Amino acid sequence: MILVVGATGSLGSAICRRLAAKGKPVGALVRSSSDPAKVDSLTKLGATIVRGDLTDRASLDAACRGVTTVISTASTSYSAKPDVLGVDHAGQISLVDAAAAAGVSHFIYISFSGSFTTDSPLINAKRAVEQRLKQSGMTYTIVRSSFFMEAMFSPTAGFDYPNAKATIFGAGANKISWISIPDVAQFAAEAVDNPAARNATLEIGGPEALSPLEVVTIFEAALGKPFEVQHVPEEVMQMQRQQATDPLQQGFAGMMLEYAKGNVVDMNGMLQTFPVKLTSVQEYARRAASAAS
Repeated sequence: MILVVGATGSLGSAICRRLAAKGKPVGALVRSSSDPAKVDSLTKLGATIVRGDLTDRASLDAACRGVTTVISTASTSYSAKPDVLGVDHAGQISLVDAAAAAGVSHFIYISFSGSFTTDSPLINAKRAVEQRLKQSGMTYTIVRSSFFMEAMFSPTAGFDYPNAKATIFGAGANKISWISIPDVAQFAAEAVDNPAARNATLEIGGPEALSPLEVVTIFEAALGKPFEVQHVPEEVMQMQRQQATDPLQQGFAGMMLEYAKGNVVDMNGMLQTFPVKLTSVQEYARRAASAAS
């Protein structure tokens, strides 16, 4: 069985759908507090519901028994009750240890792009888990993704396209290889059987690199109206990161500093090994505009 951790999230549920479509036996790790509607949708996909919590090592030991592959997408960075240190760091390391102890043969971990180097709790947590996984003795796949379109083109990140407003972090001129969550899910699903994913770190991004200002122009064309744009200078974000006492606030400031410096991923070689049809920003903007109308 393939155990998906973070199965009720957008990425985890998308991975479950792709694995189920391939006829793979899927286990979905869910907490006792998980949304019943999301759990029900996983059940309808044919997934086996497995109860567990990244903060409860005994539950992870039980969840990993009989599992051949673990795919972990879990993160509290967008949750109502974020716990970067307890879940994204300690909890993920505990999951790696539990999987290794249970004899899991392959562990696929969704991480951040290798170019992300800002000192922040969330980025540091990702790198610590990567290192633990490499030392675990299991076959590993680390999927290092660029910025998710669904996360960054949303009001939460300051991109309020339904109201034609956008907050740009930094000058907005540096290019980013934005990637859609379903495409990340496809890479994770393909990594289960693709030999090129074994003991490998996969750097992935979208089909083209575009600056945040170019993204605004694309959304303006799709929505048929101009955007109100405001900028947050990098020095302000640096100050916010230094003054923040909460790990989530520190993490958000760190990620926006990464956004400001850009993140270009050359996908030519990767797509020859992993034939994933990538979603363009133009396609995403057209769908978003249609949904908003």
